Amino acid sequence: MTRVLAVLASLLGLVIVAAGITACSPLALFDAIGPRDQGGRLSLHNAAFGSHARQRLDVFTPVAATGGAPVLVFFYGGSWKNGTKEDYAFVGQALAAQGFVTVLPDYRLYPEVRFPDFLDDGAEAIAWVRDNIAQYGGDPRRIVLAGHSAGAYNAVMLGLDPRYLRRAGVDPKVVRAIAGLSGPYDFLPLDAGTAQEVFGQAPDRAATQPVSFAGPHSPPAYLATGDTDSLVRPSNTRSLAARLREARVPVQERVYAGLDHSDTLLALSVTFRSKAPVLAEMAAFLRQYSGGERVPARTVKR
Repeated sequence: MTRVLAVLASLLGLVIVAAGITACSPLALFDAIGPRDQGGRLSLHNAAFGSHARQRLDVFTPVAATGGAPVLVFFYGGSWKNGTKEDYAFVGQALAAQGFVTVLPDYRLYPEVRFPDFLDDGAEAIAWVRDNIAQYGGDPRRIVLAGHSAGAYNAVMLGLDPRYLRRAGVDPKVVRAIAGLSGPYDFLPLDAGTAQEVFGQAPDRAATQPVSFAGPHSPPAYLATGDTDSLVRPSNTRSLAARLREARVPVQERVYAGLDHSDTLLALSVTFRSKAPVLAEMAAFLRQYSGGERVPARTVKR
């Protein structure tokens, strides 16, 4: 990384932290001025998978795709209160450049909805993917899920608890693998604040926890966190990984030294990719269990 890019990265990091990325607030500035992966492109914008204004998704495709590519549905975080897919184009292009037809859905947020409505939105997005993704070069039989923070919760919960996909008319077996970056998976008792607001009305608290659904029929999982994460404790990742290993499910558990809660997301970007091999390791794991082949990624400054 050149000195100029290093300075840019430092400034971007300060801006993003100041904007509250630890709660996954809008990343519009970072997304707008950072370099992008050349190997992915936006192919569909604001496709509706439901009637609500937030039930919309974007599709990013590999530039070199020839059809039948694995499909990755990525859920962003924001404490189930904030976020928009518009600020995560850098993630869509990065994952598309790795060979995945990548889908970024929006979903309804608190206080308009609480658990489990955002999971039902995610399931409906996956139903749309199953029915439409072949038009964009994706194979609907090779779907993997991933996310960061609250989005990691969504992705992992949809992969582990089959009820949501079944309600949407989707066979849960369509999910070939899952990946979570800095996600909350085992957080009882509920802390005051966001967790209580979003999950406190659930009649069965255990049913809100992804770790409750880890079992022998769970999909393979890549679970990563940073050892300095003070927002979502790394114990969440360790707990779920241990439960899946006990069930003899393939798991890759990574605790990256020196990374905090936002770093596991930022490491997907060109600017911060040198911080840790999050993108390469997650993509390799998901590619292995989706059956996909690697499309070499290229990057270019904008």
